Amino acid sequence: MPEIRKVKVSTGIEWVEVPAAGVYILCGCPPDSVKHLMKLGLIVPTEREGWTFETGPNAILLSDIILQNGSFTNMAEFPVLQMLYRQGTLIPNHPNNTGVKPILIGAQDQINAQMEYIHRGNYGLVSEEEMMACGVNAEDAKTMMRMKLRFAFGAIHHPSALLDSRVIQDGPVEIQNGVYVQRVALNRFEISYGTESVQVNLNLGNLEHYVPSYPLGYHQVERDSFSIIHSGDGDGWDVNRPTMSSVIFYQGKIYLVDAGPNVRVTLQSLGIGISEVDGIFHTHSHDDHFAGLPAFIRSDRKINYYAAPYVRASVAKKLAALLSVDEARFADFFNIHDLDVDVWNDVGGLEVRPRLSPHPVETAVMQFRALGPDGYKTYGHYADIVSLDVLKGMVTDDDEAPGVSEEFYDMIRDHYLEPLDVKKIDIGGGLIHGEASDFAGDKSGKMILSHTALPLRPDQREIGSGAPFGTTDVLIPSYQDNTRRYAFEYLQDYFPTIPTHALRTLMNTSVVTFNPETILLKEGEEVENIFLLLTGSVELLKTSSDMHALVSAGSLVGEMTALHQLPSMETYRALTFVEALKIPTKLYREVVDKYQLFGDIIRLMEGREFLQATWLFGESLSYSTQNRIADEMICHHMEAGELFSSGEDKGVCIIRQGEATLYHKGEEVETLGRGDFFAEDSAVFDRNSEFTIKIQAGGVEFCSISAETLKDIPIVQWKLIESVERRRYLLA
Repeated sequence: MPEIRKVKVSTGIEWVEVPAAGVYILCGCPPDSVKHLMKLGLIVPTEREGWTFETGPNAILLSDIILQNGSFTNMAEFPVLQMLYRQGTLIPNHPNNTGVKPILIGAQDQINAQMEYIHRGNYGLVSEEEMMACGVNAEDAKTMMRMKLRFAFGAIHHPSALLDSRVIQDGPVEIQNGVYVQRVALNRFEISYGTESVQVNLNLGNLEHYVPSYPLGYHQVERDSFSIIHSGDGDGWDVNRPTMSSVIFYQGKIYLVDAGPNVRVTLQSLGIGISEVDGIFHTHSHDDHFAGLPAFIRSDRKINYYAAPYVRASVAKKLAALLSVDEARFADFFNIHDLDVDVWNDVGGLEVRPRLSPHPVETAVMQFRALGPDGYKTYGHYADIVSLDVLKGMVTDDDEAPGVSEEFYDMIRDHYLEPLDVKKIDIGGGLIHGEASDFAGDKSGKMILSHTALPLRPDQREIGSGAPFGTTDVLIPSYQDNTRRYAFEYLQDYFPTIPTHALRTLMNTSVVTFNPETILLKEGEEVENIFLLLTGSVELLKTSSDMHALVSAGSLVGEMTALHQLPSMETYRALTFVEALKIPTKLYREVVDKYQLFGDIIRLMEGREFLQATWLFGESLSYSTQNRIADEMICHHMEAGELFSSGEDKGVCIIRQGEATLYHKGEEVETLGRGDFFAEDSAVFDRNSEFTIKIQAGGVEFCSISAETLKDIPIVQWKLIESVERRRYLLA
């Protein structure tokens, strides 16, 4: 019988166990990896010595790089919590608390990053000084720190006191009891025991993404004036549902409350493209509300980020720890808006009031209101609260001891029970989550019970409702057609020089809806209509040239072939429910001819086509953003044998034709071809690039794009960081 067993768990996740040595390794820990282990029965409930607990891993093999295809690869917070608490390795007198610590395995920098990220995930801000640095006054900082210390049982401990580590360098490293691991290539490892060994590959393919443990299907949601779409009611352990979150529609704008794992899939299921989201309201930094932030960075513009100042500071420190970058870079990805606590903040007419919520990390529940024909309508999102019994147990008269005052308890209780039209509450129970019974006397119009992996008990069902995925609470209905407004804004942005009446001529056509997985245009077919995408997402496919890209709202599908009167050169396929303005090609050509737009469109289209065919610029960039890049990039031609370095010109250089050899400080790194780029280190770190290229036979055409042009395009910034990470390991 083999001593080593390997199981393919999910995309980018594998399991290796050596029972004889007592070693059980989770290989790769992207968001929701624990749920996948539960789904496959690799984590199961069990009993021993009168204790009920879970089985599971006792070691985690980390990815060599923190980002793959735009997602975090290493998010060990929940796997570590599962080992410490649900397996019981940290619980006093537990049969699994043998003094043997869970183990993190990997490169030194990734282990260091995970330790700091888990530290911030456990505690958030770790001193009164850090709280005051983000605007909290001294008295409130003391109150919050006393509460935090009570949750932490009196002291803050770094995770290095709770976890062991094994650093993989050049040769084999013993994990435990004769089980060894060594790196054989980037993100490829060999695990051995005795004479047996298995290979582990944590690399994702070019088109692969981490996937959730649950199917969601497709939903077509109405975009009312003020409505709440329920996009998740589970918690970080629920294998069948997304974590607690909501989508808010307000006067044509889309906001998300919290960003849990796999939020890209969640939004896609609701027919919402990432580029359509105007902003995110954030309650706190725990992974089940935080892990989806990269999805919002996968946009061609900075998305608005709204949070209480102490929540924003906690989130920025955690994200910076994960990426091993300065926390100031948080502002490179989001437009940050600090919200005043206990005050109604106006966000384009939608008002939001954060209120402090007792929790181990900085947390604020969110209350929303909007003015309608019948006055204000209100919604409360009470994620990660604590039960009143637990909070009552924290009350102490000692102002210096960990705990809270009676006045603080009374304030929180009053905030909990403020009547709203719709209120979604955390009923996860335990030491750090809420209880439905605390809201039995709540006078709100509708109570939604959330943040639990368990079915609702009869006594809970008497208090509040459930909210299956994709259901909606309409607070203020809409009597306007927002899709027409989107169409006008997109056309006005795309054609800034033509008069309004010409735009209205183009708009005087039908809006059509495509079901998910429907083909809009097929390669080789005649193009009778072009489509201006208004909602949802579409994929562009051309398998003959290995081309695949995501096309977002605001893009024109079929434009070039329509202008040239040629068959479609690619296939376009709906990923979600898609609404599009259907413009007859004849009408479109006549408008272009009348206003002499053909030359500019073709020039920008050629640049846009090149950009769209590259990994760096081929995803989620609107036509207007692609046009801006194409208009500003400078093309160069160099002959075989020549050397080129970008010198003091900060930015990225991307190969358009030919091949070149990339060197780093004189050492050969790799060969670059069409679509490959270099000098990204100058854009990421604002310094002279350390890379040089040598032109190969036939010469090279490449285009330089300034760092200034790219600085406000989050998805490009994210991919540049990912590229820096990958090349750093090639150089190691």
